Amino acid sequence: MGMSFLQASSITLLAYIYNLDRHATQFFGKMPILYGAITGMILGDVKTGLMVGATLQLMSLGVANIGGSSMPDYIVAAIISAAISVTTGKGIAAGMAIGLPVGMLTMNLDVIVKLINSAIAKKAQTFANRKQFGKMQKMIPIATFMYPLEAALPVFLAVVFGKTVVESILNFMPQWFTVGLNVAGGMLPAVGIAMLLVYMPMKRYGYWIIIGFVLSAFLKMPVLGVALLGCAAAVNQFKNENTHNTNVTATMANLNKEDMEDE
Repeated sequence: MGMSFLQASSITLLAYIYNLDRHATQFFGKMPILYGAITGMILGDVKTGLMVGATLQLMSLGVANIGGSSMPDYIVAAIISAAISVTTGKGIAAGMAIGLPVGMLTMNLDVIVKLINSAIAKKAQTFANRKQFGKMQKMIPIATFMYPLEAALPVFLAVVFGKTVVESILNFMPQWFTVGLNVAGGMLPAVGIAMLLVYMPMKRYGYWIIIGFVLSAFLKMPVLGVALLGCAAAVNQFKNENTHNTNVTATMANLNKEDMEDE
């Protein structure tokens, strides 16, 4: 399946809007599953796009950029992976073989863009100090326009030239290697969940993981049912802790009142 100029332009525009939203409005957040599904919709295969986006969503669960640090761009990886998967018809692993490395490369590109943005901000500050506010206002949109290119440019190059490169690589690869890529692609979401569990209070609530696993693996309960059960347990836990904190506060207030009366 090929890709028309309109589809390539729409996918590039999607990457541009994503990064503009990321640095400005933040309506949609960092959700690879959303952008993977939209990319699939543009190419006429929502199911594959949704599957690619869900896989990368799971992989990114335990990863966060703290402060000004950079991290692999899983949204860019989801858009490129979905586009390559649909257009080549070689499956999710083929798309992620190109999408993930590009997502990693955007981490270095992000550092370069931040350095350029710092220079722009410093220049705008210089104009502000000189009371040249007109020139200062002209400097600010440059950064706003430049930041989204950080995602749009790699996506454009990958979706336009990536298909040819991927097909050449896949034709050259032996079958055992492509099978290994599919196996690794299935394991990576589990790695993402494991990374997320590192930050969770497992000593206190870890038994819920076992309950969810038993319900899903042995009793064949759908994921939605397990998730709803987890939500109900979380609400109950929240109410219990809230009641406990209220009782502790009331007890402390009574003790303080009695101490004041004794004095």
